[in-house]
Amino acid sequence: MTKNKMKRILYIVAAALMLAGCSEDRSGILKVYNWADYIDEDLIGEFEEWYEEQTGESVEIIYQTFDINETMLSKIEFGQEDYDVVCPSDYIIERMLKNDLLLPLERDFGDTPDYLDNVGPYLAGKMSEIEGNGKDANDYCVAYMWGTVGLIYNPKYISDEEVKDWDVLRNPDYKGKVLMKDAFRDVYTSLLIALNKEALDKGEKDLRSLAFDISDESIALVENYLNSFRESVCGWEADFGKEQMTKELAWINLSWSGDAQWAIDEAAEIGMELRYAVPETGSSVWFDGWVIPKYAKNVKAARYFINFMCKPENAIRNMDMTGYVSAIGGSEILEYMTDPEEYDPIDVSYFFGEEADSVCINPVLYPDKAIVERCGMMHDTGTEELLKMWSRVKGDSASAWTYILICLVFAGLISAVIVKYAKKRYRRKRYAKKRRKNRR
Repeated sequence: MTKNKMKRILYIVAAALMLAGCSEDRSGILKVYNWADYIDEDLIGEFEEWYEEQTGESVEIIYQTFDINETMLSKIEFGQEDYDVVCPSDYIIERMLKNDLLLPLERDFGDTPDYLDNVGPYLAGKMSEIEGNGKDANDYCVAYMWGTVGLIYNPKYISDEEVKDWDVLRNPDYKGKVLMKDAFRDVYTSLLIALNKEALDKGEKDLRSLAFDISDESIALVENYLNSFRESVCGWEADFGKEQMTKELAWINLSWSGDAQWAIDEAAEIGMELRYAVPETGSSVWFDGWVIPKYAKNVKAARYFINFMCKPENAIRNMDMTGYVSAIGGSEILEYMTDPEEYDPIDVSYFFGEEADSVCINPVLYPDKAIVERCGMMHDTGTEELLKMWSRVKGDSASAWTYILICLVFAGLISAVIVKYAKKRYRRKRYAKKRRKNRR
């Protein structure tokens, strides 16, 4: 058992004993609920010290993890747990706002600097697209990590030119070599945006409204497109896609940027090349964010915890430990992530500002501006209708409600596996890389 895991267990046991003896007073306890392996756990103890320095008050963190968005949500919906800080995904944040399950984020930190504005304006803008019954999600949530939906591919068989369009999946030469992420909302949103490229270019539609579109016509459009290459799909994968790609059992995989970076690094270790691209015809982005649930007991410490996570040096540490991309922007992050020896210059001004229009940075983690401008975001809409469509495409025979339950469970399991295994390997590589750089 690692030191961090032992420390977490001691936190939970000690805090549970304290709560048992004084169930009403939670001023000295902060309950944080986050995805597994989604933080540098050393920051937990450091926050406790920092919080006392800033406020003169002591606090002890109970840090717990979840594997499924819906499991976390159900505990809060039914008042089963009084978590102070949780980290849901974008569409769950939307659902929580609609159902009045979140408290607004007050920004009074006394003499402590307010770091919340360190969140890149791009993600703050995406946050404002969340439908919250008239509420601005930026008043209730602070983005934490983000990424894109795209294609992992083997350049030995598939060219860079082909992956500029999702139609590469329909190429009959790749029959039996295509993997699809079993994630109905990600796939639907990404393909719907791409299939409406002409209307978007003409200004007849916009990304924001299109991302909410679950009309029968749009669902049929995506379903027909998926059916056009269904025979080429060799698997609807939860987590095995990365390994299949590194073994050349598949040549192309619709996946997430985090999985892509893992696969690229794993392939490089065995002398193989894999690449990742977000098709220029359009796709989607996702993000997770910190929120304070309505049943929180220690709102003050929760606010300070979120503020602490927005410090650039802490964002860097969290990126190194998770392998995903922090929502925090600014010059410190840009300098840390820039690597002229490894990457060609791209335009990431949308995230870091006008001065970052030609930066040598990893395009898997930070796509070029031209790509991002064609990416929408997922919303909490059409769950039953989309699951019915998804089951038809896959040829499943269970009822729609069965699929709702199955997909909700597996969606969480997918996230858990990715975070727990893929990111662990990637973070070790990044640490090794940084150590090598520091020695030069």
